[in-house]
Amino acid sequence: MTHSRSIFVALCFALLALFPLVSGSYGVDFVTKIMVFAIFALSLELLVGATGLICFGQAAFFGIGAYAAVLLSSDTDASSIAWLLPTCVAAAAGYALLVGALSLRTKGVYFIMVTLAFAQMAYYVVHDTPLGGGTDGIYLTLKPVLGSWIDLDKGNSLYGFTLACLLLVFGFLAVLNGSRFGRALAGIRVNEQRMRATGFSTYPYKLAAFTLSGGIAGLAGFLFAVKDGFVNPEMMSWHLSGAVLIMIILGGLGHLRGALIGAFAFALLQELFKSEAIFGSFAKHWHLGLGLSIIASVVLLPRGLVGLPEQIRARLLGAKQPGGTGL
Repeated sequence: MTHSRSIFVALCFALLALFPLVSGSYGVDFVTKIMVFAIFALSLELLVGATGLICFGQAAFFGIGAYAAVLLSSDTDASSIAWLLPTCVAAAAGYALLVGALSLRTKGVYFIMVTLAFAQMAYYVVHDTPLGGGTDGIYLTLKPVLGSWIDLDKGNSLYGFTLACLLLVFGFLAVLNGSRFGRALAGIRVNEQRMRATGFSTYPYKLAAFTLSGGIAGLAGFLFAVKDGFVNPEMMSWHLSGAVLIMIILGGLGHLRGALIGAFAFALLQELFKSEAIFGSFAKHWHLGLGLSIIASVVLLPRGLVGLPEQIRARLLGAKQPGGTGL
């Protein structure tokens, strides 16, 4: 089964690599946006699926990475990716370290509320101060470059760079989940009390996972800011944190490929219900259609879209559905 999953993931990335050859500029831009949100979803999967920490403030790290990309960029010369990207990731990871150091001392619903509170603090900093341009947001004048090799102002270059980042993040998390650190996170997710009883100090592991998750979300924020050339406070709103949480639930918790599938499924469902050609005047109520679809998915697919093949196989052959985490 692991071999077939690896083939599926490799096929998905191969198709993404070939997509610009058969698509126009709109399709390339749309899939680039989905890949950015797939990276964002992977960052939350590390917390929720791998560690069992439900964070409702993930949008803050995403927004910090985006705002750092704009605020640190020069208006006269294109900034270098070599220093701008690591700086944006470090800014998001630094805030995640601060938030995690305080919020991880709480549990359950209190942890959720504390992470939400920190996210709202970041939201109001950029919303109510000149730093982030207020409600109007701020524009990225010149998109970053890497010498003469990469110019992110070009659609296909940005697409390829985003795909490379997605592949690196996915590979990094796959290796991480299979490492001793990843197994410790899995133990914390299943039974933290038992982990403590065996001699593990779980707090440093959770803090490290929280910080890594924030850094990956900051990477997604950097890419989003470069793609749109514009940031505003809505990037830090709790609505976005809720949306990315829905993505990983829709795809299937506990599986990296579930985050990818969930991000694509969520974006495609949005586009479907927004289509006036299909739904006519009902398209303006696309939230209703999207919500009903997600409810139906949760009811009919308790393990998410990633568990659909096993669920079909179980119904047809009576096979036992596998569990666990991984690809």
